[in-house]
Amino acid sequence: MTIKSYRANGPARWILIFAAAVLLFGCAYNQPLPSEPYHWVYKADGSGGKAAESWAPAFVAYDHAEAYNHIGRPTVRQTGDHDQEVFVDPHEPVVYFLKRTFTTDKAIYTNLIYRVHFPKVPFSLIPFNLTAGKNVGILVVVTLDADNRPVLITSVGTCGCYKAMVPTEFLPKDAFPENWKAEPLDIYGEHLPPLLHFKGIPAPQIVVYLRPQVHRVMDLEVRDVRDLSADPFRIIPMPIEAMDRLEQLPVDHGTTSFYYDEGFLKGHVKGSVKPWESLFMSLISFDLFVGTDKAYADTAETDNPFYTSLKPWRREDSNMWDFARFLHYWGWRL
Repeated sequence: MTIKSYRANGPARWILIFAAAVLLFGCAYNQPLPSEPYHWVYKADGSGGKAAESWAPAFVAYDHAEAYNHIGRPTVRQTGDHDQEVFVDPHEPVVYFLKRTFTTDKAIYTNLIYRVHFPKVPFSLIPFNLTAGKNVGILVVVTLDADNRPVLITSVGTCGCYKAMVPTEFLPKDAFPENWKAEPLDIYGEHLPPLLHFKGIPAPQIVVYLRPQVHRVMDLEVRDVRDLSADPFRIIPMPIEAMDRLEQLPVDHGTTSFYYDEGFLKGHVKGSVKPWESLFMSLISFDLFVGTDKAYADTAETDNPFYTSLKPWRREDSNMWDFARFLHYWGWRL
């Protein structure tokens, strides 16, 4: 492109610059945390069984006065003779659980996968909430080695966005990415620790701190579980249920899925289309429904890979369902 033609496209250039600024601001801007006398902690209530409870994270939710900051239960209500609305009930928290194993060239690992949902990310112009929409969620994956020690903690939005992978002291050094640096992880403006320590903590509890409104993971920590029973924390117990329950939400005398099971939106969460992300990011991702929350399931069944890279040609390489391939793509050498 010549200088002359570049200048002739001046308006288009400024539109692109504006769009890039909006995206950066929408992804990375963080509001200050509100002043609160104590912090609400969503914690598994002990009903999920040993396998599910063993490393179930606790979630600290700030600005709890706002219902959209509550962890809730995906629910269905009848809105007409044949119409249904899927929403997240903020008054009944639940965490969904799935256990899977995967094999690499080095070893066999177990993933404990925890999924929570929130009613919405509210619309806001200043700050601009790029991810505004309903029925949003977070996945936290605890990867265990053969000795059932947590070696890697992965957090990601249930849209596949804002992926963060934090190793623990149990992960061998030769399993780290080659360019790994012992520095805080910058995830679009959030800063997570480069390493999690479990040794010396009598009853270690993984704690996930949530950014209000946008429900992003703003910090990860390992604390003694007894710390959460003292100030400034207040515990909200929540049951653990099997993740396949999301495909059988009760309604009237039957059930319906949390996800669309056919059409263009197959494999996506019902009611979770993100209009701003579709507007600004669909072109670069080649995905009209980029940012829409989705099922964490076999792509052969959903036709909807849980991809974590916006590069269209890396959709399968970055698909979290194939965890060994996903790790390899992001440079981990487990």
